[in-house]
Amino acid sequence: QIERGYNKAMIDKLRTECKGFKCGTSTWDPENPCCCRRILFNEPDFADVPSILETHCKARGYEAVFLPKFHCELNPIEQCWGRAKRYYRKLPASSKESDLERNALEALDSMPLASIRWYATRAARFCDAYRRRLTGKQAAWAARRYHGHRVLPNSILRELEEKGIMRE
Repeated sequence: QIERGYNKAMIDKLRTECKGFKCGTSTWDPENPCCCRRILFNEPDFADVPSILETHCKARGYEAVFLPKFHCELNPIEQCWGRAKRYYRKLPASSKESDLERNALEALDSMPLASIRWYATRAARFCDAYRRRLTGKQAAWAARRYHGHRVLPNSILRELEEKGIMRE
């Protein structure tokens, strides 16, 4: 018997979910699914639904932007947080909660607006570099080379080739 395009006998044999939902999209084959959760995950009715966060943000006139994990160069907030933590480590150590809170607020307040803007511009440069399909090494070089620019010049690929910074 077919249930909404899926063979019921086949679905009855599937496990509910792969361990830790680690089956991955690269192995997804609609004719030979690995688990029921992956089938639901790939159904258009579920895949095209915005998250609760996106819905709440949109209702208030904001756009939710999701950044990739472990790419702090794309997130100015992470860069600001890193600088505040460095400042915090330089403050005198204490075990009193009131001192810790005061030090944390001082570290956060120590961040000048110019630095926040600089981190945002730096993140924009990295985004532009990745948009142009540069590797991480090339993007880092380009961000250092063009630190005064918001975006990279159109000649960036030629310059990378001239400098010998090839694809990894």
